[in-house]
Amino acid sequence: MKEKLDVVRGSGNVFRDLGCENADIEQLKAILAAEIIKALDREKLSVRAAHSRAGVAAADFSRIRNADLGRFTVDRLMSILNRLGLRVDVKVRVRRVEAPDPRVSAESLIRS
Repeated sequence: MKEKLDVVRGSGNVFRDLGCENADIEQLKAILAAEIIKALDREKLSVRAAHSRAGVAAADFSRIRNADLGRFTVDRLMSILNRLGLRVDVKVRVRRVEAPDPRVSAESLIRS
């Protein structure tokens, strides 16, 4: 017999859905890191070549490729994009936080 799974619509931010404390910052960092990776792939740059071009440590590009973003701030990731010859446009939308649905918890989503 197949177990019936509940379908829950996500918020659009996986970090928020998993209950991370700084979900919005983590989401923005992930988006910026993805843009850095796209730029490296588009230019076919190794981490050493990216280091030569941008003046950022090759180890930092390796961390970004491995989604190890704990050492990075949003402004540092933007700076790396700038050094790769890209510009970042930011659009900010602030809205009131809705009360979470008490029937759905991050733990119940992980267990499903």
